[in-house]
Formats: sequence, C-alpha cells, structure tokens
Amino acid sequence: MAQRFHLGWFCNFSSGEWNHPFASGAPPWDGKIYVEMAQAMERACFDYIMLEDTLMVSEAYKGTAEATLKHALQAPKHDPLPLAAIIASNTTNLGVVATMSTMAYPPFMLARLASTIDSISGGRFGWNIVTSGEDAAAQNFGMDELPPREQRYDMADEYVEVVSKLFKSWAPDAVVMDRESGTYADHTKVNPIHFEGKFFKVRGPLNTVPSPQRRPVYVQAGGSPRGREFAARTADSIIATANGAAGMKWYRDDVRARAAAAGRNPDDIKVLFLVYPVLGVTTEDAEAKYQHMVNQPAFIEAALASIGTVTDIDFSQFDLDAELPKLTTNGEQGSLDKFAQWGSGKTLRQLCSERYDGGLRLVGTPDEVAEKMGAAMEEIGGDGFLVSTPFQRISRRVVVEVTEGLVPALQRRGLIRTKYEHTLLRETLREF
Repeated sequence: MAQRFHLGWFCNFSSGEWNHPFASGAPPWDGKIYVEMAQAMERACFDYIMLEDTLMVSEAYKGTAEATLKHALQAPKHDPLPLAAIIASNTTNLGVVATMSTMAYPPFMLARLASTIDSISGGRFGWNIVTSGEDAAAQNFGMDELPPREQRYDMADEYVEVVSKLFKSWAPDAVVMDRESGTYADHTKVNPIHFEGKFFKVRGPLNTVPSPQRRPVYVQAGGSPRGREFAARTADSIIATANGAAGMKWYRDDVRARAAAAGRNPDDIKVLFLVYPVLGVTTEDAEAKYQHMVNQPAFIEAALASIGTVTDIDFSQFDLDAELPKLTTNGEQGSLDKFAQWGSGKTLRQLCSERYDGGLRLVGTPDEVAEKMGAAMEEIGGDGFLVSTPFQRISRRVVVEVTEGLVPALQRRGLIRTKYEHTLLRETLREF
C-alpha cells in the first residue's frame, strides 16, 4: 500500500501575483480571495494553510527598500491573525496556522489570541512559532538589534513554557454553567500561573475559556542545529527546507532523533517540506513555464532581495557568476544554508534560479509530479509537503492547478486523504 502523506499550503497575506497576465487585478486586502482559495484547499483535503509573516520593510538589498517594494517581497504584507479568523469562520475542516513572533507579542497577549481563534475555528488553529530574524523588525519594537540567535531560542523555550502554562490555567471542566447556583465558571479551577523566569514574568490566568484543543497546534521551522532542537522539543508540525530527497531524509531523521532524546514520540511530529510545483498539460509546457519564470532578470533580483530579507545579508555585493563565499548570519541561518548549497560549486545566479525548485524540481504534468512526490516520500520516510509559490505569491490559477490537477493525481495513487476523519487539527495531523 502506498505511504500516505500530509499536505499544507504556505503563503502570506500579501499582494499575490498582481502583475501576472492571468491576475485579476482586484486588491486582495479584504481577504476574500484567500477565503476562496482556502475553501479550494479544504475541498482537496489539505491539512492546513500556513500564513507566514514578517514585521518590517526590508532594506537588506543595496541598503534601501527599493527592491522590497518594487517586487512586493515582504511588503506590503498584512497581519495574518485577522485573516486566520476569517478563513476559520468560512471553512469547516481545514487547519489554519498563523505566524506570531515571540519578539513582538507579550506571552499573555499571544496565548489569549491563540485561544480565541482556536475557539472560533472549532479547534483548527495553529501557531507558527518564530523568533524573528531581522534587525529591522527588532527596531520596530524598541530595540537596536536582535539578540544573538542562540539567545533568541533560549527566550523562545521559556516563552513556550509560559504560554503552555497559560493554556492550562483553566481546568478542562472549569466552565460549569450551573443555572441552579448561577455559576458560569468554578473559580477553584481557574488559577494564576505566577510564572517568573529569566526573560518573562506572567501572573495569569488566561481570561479565555479552554479552547477545543486546549492549546493550538505548535508549528515551527528550525534549520540550524539549535533551531532543530527547539522544533524537536516543541513542534507538532515542522516547516522544513532541504536539498533533494536525501537531504530531506537526513533532516527528518535528525529531528526525530532529537525528539526521541527529549522523551517525545517522534510520530507526533509531522515534518512538511516546502515544494514549488510547476504544472503543465504536457512536460514541455511545464518546463517552458519554469524556464520563463527563472530566467527573467527581475526574478534573479527578486530572489536575491527575498533571501536577503530573512538572512539580513545584502547579496548585491556578490558576483552573480561566481560561488558565494562561506557566510554566517544572525538571521535565518538554516534558510541561508539551504539557499547557498555550500560546496556545490554553483554560482549565485544558479542558486537564484534553483531557489524555488524545492530540492525535488517538481516540474511536469500532474501525474508526473505526483509520481515524483510519492517516490520522494518513500525515500524520505514521511511526513508530507507544504505547497508554495515563489515569493509566496498566491494566485487562483496556481491553487486550481494544484487542487484540481495535482491533488486528484495524488489521490488516485492513494498518497493523500480523500476525506477528513477528524475535527481537531492536531488529530488530523496525527491521523497517519
């Protein structure tokens, strides 16, 4: 029997493919297009839609915001939380994951927001845990620069501990709604947490009722060794990037080993790898679409500016037709390592053109891509894929190609579900 795997979609609340020949031109800022596309993903039985976020207008490329704004890379980008609530209220089974930074939200505020949306969604909300990796973002919150990456993860460890205690500050049976005594909640079952750690101090309790999942699904993307350790100890689902099936297998095996060493059941963690399928009616059609996309000068500039926003590195300083020198960053080191393919001998121009091949180069007809995904998952061992597009520019066209073309091809092979069996997102993720 074929090994079934999970599917998610990775995007953000941004301008979308605003200048594509098939773009409608309608502004996306009322969120309606995202609701429509989430409903299509639900019909295709995706596990969740993941709403990525950043908190700045990047000037990493050439020291200005010109490329960022010209290509609409990380700005404009609207807050994912209201969009998550709208999507949740217009779907029934699809999980909705939103990004919130441990740098930007006081723990109590984040726990309250997450609990509220988990209730609105009927238990389908997930929190994508990020520490933020850009000094420009830190400067929007009263800091001159971010703490070192290792310290950010130490802070995130404590942050998750705080919010987890807040989610438990109401006993599951605290709400009694006893008409006879006129008691809504039993005060003996709602208690402060009196947390005082190295970085955070929170009294509690939450002032929200226990949500259907008690706590949201925890999602995280850890690329560096410290990041993988954090994800292995914390996450229910991991957003992962790696080069090729062998690299993906190594990543998943590493995270699972770390989870087991921390006393967790590795099967409780679903590692979903980012992929960027390019689909066509024929192989030649798909290949032509791919080549047209990656060989435009605007694509190369946008790719350089995009990786620069998350790594805080100005890639304009390097020769496009030479190898990158070995680099480190206080930003997203894992994203840098995946992009750079150290030791491969590839030029910066080649790295740009390959940035969105997902490590598997899923270019072809729906049946061809489905075969590649199935074979890769057999080699990797699990757990699934996060479908995305270059620069996370969501569009009706691509969503239809995936949900009406690729998904049926996967379903015919028994590789993904054909119906939902559970109501809570955590249960959906642990279905297989």
